[in-house]
Amino acid sequence: MTLPPFSRTDRTTLKRRPQRGSYDPELVHAILDEGLVCHVGFVVDGLPFVIPSSYWRIGNRLYLHSAPASRMLQQLQQGVDVCVTVTLLDGLVLARSALHHSMNYRSVVIFGRAERVESEAEKLSALEAFLDHVVPGRAAEVRPPNPTEAAGTAILAIAIEEASAKVRTGPPVDDARDMDWPVWAGEVPLQMVEAQPKASPDLRFEGPVPAYARDYARTRRDRASGAS
Repeated sequence: MTLPPFSRTDRTTLKRRPQRGSYDPELVHAILDEGLVCHVGFVVDGLPFVIPSSYWRIGNRLYLHSAPASRMLQQLQQGVDVCVTVTLLDGLVLARSALHHSMNYRSVVIFGRAERVESEAEKLSALEAFLDHVVPGRAAEVRPPNPTEAAGTAILAIAIEEASAKVRTGPPVDDARDMDWPVWAGEVPLQMVEAQPKASPDLRFEGPVPAYARDYARTRRDRASGAS
């Protein structure tokens, strides 16, 4: 089923390079599903805070987890406005002129308000989804949280309703007057590289390294074409 595009709001309408913007939920979801770290922005007593955090998505809800005593949780559960961003860096763009250098990226910005997940069943289900977001297949093998551990973890959910994506792809865009400048121009692709798994020094399990660790990779989704 094709999802309808997100409605543009004053907060999600791109002002600079609007041709790079997208309100396609499938693109937004794909970027969120590939990423691992978000930045959560909010204001406390007039002071801005931006906190890096792990996150995951279930349907049209973005989830965050935190210790119950954390500043972020204490503020967000009060219903304050929050801005969550995720950025995937795909490459460096080297132009002929200094000011036309850029980066290729895929990013998402979400605005909304967070709700604390109170249901124990939803909390445990969300934590399983978190493990499988980071390492698909891991949740089925590990010991689940006990009641004390579950009580010591707070889960926040943000509806993905006011959101936009922004994407840059492709080579540099130089001015015509710079095309003969004698310097190399082009793209330097970047990607996350997985190394060989390292067993814990106190590991007592003698089985093989699981495939999800041995062959771990963050799936690189299909890129949307974007103007430079």
